[in-house]
Parts: sequence; structure tokens; C-alpha cells
Amino acid sequence: MSSLIPEWIVSAFAVATVFVVMFNLGLDMSPRDFARAWERPALMLKALFAVLVAAPVLALVVARALHLPRSAEVGMVVMAIAPGAPIALRRSLGAGADRNFAPGLQVTIALLAVVSMPMSVAVLDEVYSASATISPWQLLRQVVLAQLLPLTLGVCLGRMHGRAAAWLQPRLAHLGQWLLGTLGLLAIVGFWGMMIATGPRVAIAIALTTLAAIAAGHVLGGPGPATRTAVAMSTALRNPGLALLAAALNSASPAIKATILTYLVVAGLTIVPYAIWRSRYS
Repeated sequence: MSSLIPEWIVSAFAVATVFVVMFNLGLDMSPRDFARAWERPALMLKALFAVLVAAPVLALVVARALHLPRSAEVGMVVMAIAPGAPIALRRSLGAGADRNFAPGLQVTIALLAVVSMPMSVAVLDEVYSASATISPWQLLRQVVLAQLLPLTLGVCLGRMHGRAAAWLQPRLAHLGQWLLGTLGLLAIVGFWGMMIATGPRVAIAIALTTLAAIAAGHVLGGPGPATRTAVAMSTALRNPGLALLAAALNSASPAIKATILTYLVVAGLTIVPYAIWRSRYS
């Protein structure tokens, strides 16, 4: 996958960015925060349905309705079956999501991805008459290293050294914002040619899928406005790390990988108006 910026540089920057963001989020949380979400099991089950079932179905329906090329359709669906975007929790909380629900939802989604993605790949094998596979252990390694480890380290530091955590948190928050902005710039500059090559129809399909996912999550996340925000964000934002891992393990074509990267950028932009709107309720 050729690009203006070497892929390893973007990947290394992404790892560092996600680690800082997740570690910083953990500084202000306690283990109890992750359990509170399950105090409302009906809401959690609706949220999981939106994230794990509704989002992939919407991606497939939109891709086929717009008659996308096979590679673009596969890329969209692979991204849609990859739940638990590391930045989803940060963006949810920033938009006013329920702090007693969003962290538990994020951790639950990340853990369930280890099971849901292999199951989704098996379903897609039937849809596309393919023979793709992905190991739960490879997914677990990615989830633990990218999300659960830095989040846990942040929680531990926050509980054991509260004053140090209080001093560190605003500084890491500023660093995280800078890293996220720089990462977005690197991704756009580095893979701009590939993303443009996917065509405007693919970008429109991704935007429509993201809007539909926001709507599904918003409806299923009710009745509370803060939980609606949490579920909508988690449903719309997908995990590019897991999607690219699945693509790499199955020797996916450059066009599929380009669609995954395009999905990352377009979905991130599409969700901005919703995030601004929801932040007014926080």
C-alpha cells in the first residue's frame, strides 16, 4: 500500500496517539465506572445490538443500494464489523455522553469484538463465497495492547496517585488533542491519493452509513439524552486497527484497504455536527 508517508510512520504515530488518549481517559475513572453500565442491562443489550448488528447491516445495505464496486463494498463491511474505535470513548464523553455508561460500553464492545468479528467474518464468507478467517487471539492482543492496557494503567495511576494524576491529566489531554490532529493530517496527506481513487460514490456511501448508524444508535440509546450520545457515537465510529488487521491477515487488495482508510476519515468528519449538537446537552 504505497503512500506519500511510509505506512509504518503513520502506524507508529497511531499507536502512540491511542495509548496517550486511552491512558489519559483512565486517569479520571475507577473500576466502578466500568461496571455501572451493566446496572441497566436492557439498555446495554440495545446498545450492543446497534454496535454489533445494526452497523454492519446498514453498511451492507447502503453499499449494495449504491451498487459500489466489490472491493469498496467489502472494505465498508469489514470496517463496519470492526467495533470499538479507541477514540469513540473520548469523543462520546466530549459530546456529553453518560460517564456512568460510556466507559462500560466501550470496554464491553472491545472485549466482545474478539468474538463478534470472527463470527461476522464467517457470515461474510457465506455472503461473498469466500474463505476469510481471523483469530480471536490476534484480535484479543490488538484490543488489550491498544485499549485495555493503557486504560487500565491510567485507572491504576489515578487510584494510587491521585495528585499526580490530577497534575498529569490536563497536560495529557492537550497532548492527546495535538496527537489526534497530527495523526489525522498524516493519514490524509499520506493516503490522500488512495482515498481519492476510491471515488465520490464510496465517500457518499460511507457518509450515509455513518448517518444511519448515528440514527440507529441515537434511537436505541434512549430514553436518556446522555446515553443516546454514547450509543450513537459507539455505533458510528468503527475500529480501523481491527479492520486493517483483518484485511492484512486475509491478503486484502489495496482497494479494500483504501476504502477502510476512507471510511475512517469520512466517518470522523460526518459525526462532527452530531457531536457538536449533543455537546449542547451536556
